[in-house]
Amino acid sequence: MNRKSKGIKAERDLVQLFCMTGDWLAIRVAGSGSSRFACPDVLAGNRIRKLAIECKTVSTENKYLSEADIDQIKEFADVFGAEPWIGVKFRSEWFFLSIDDLKKTNKGYAISKELAKNKGLLFEELIDT
Repeated sequence: MNRKSKGIKAERDLVQLFCMTGDWLAIRVAGSGSSRFACPDVLAGNRIRKLAIECKTVSTENKYLSEADIDQIKEFADVFGAEPWIGVKFRSEWFFLSIDDLKKTNKGYAISKELAKNKGLLFEELIDT
């Protein structure tokens, strides 16, 4: 399975997680990575909250994001009135990080598995906050 297919599958799996709760609905925004307009990979919400999620899948211990990735999710969330989140799936485990918790690098941002475990929320914690 190529990297793009893994990402699409992860996004679909995340949408399914939200929809299976019974209290949340979610959609995958097809083409989000190739659109010239700011948009998240997954948009989820319930009666109280809206989440704009940029999704990343990782088979290593670190994931790097560009400043443009972060700027776009922040821009979309601000205009749409949603909370911006970065969802990172390390092999089979999802972690959700606030943009404020990302580690700034010279070229953008980094998320290590350790950072995700220390600062990130698990899916159940994300939907309960």
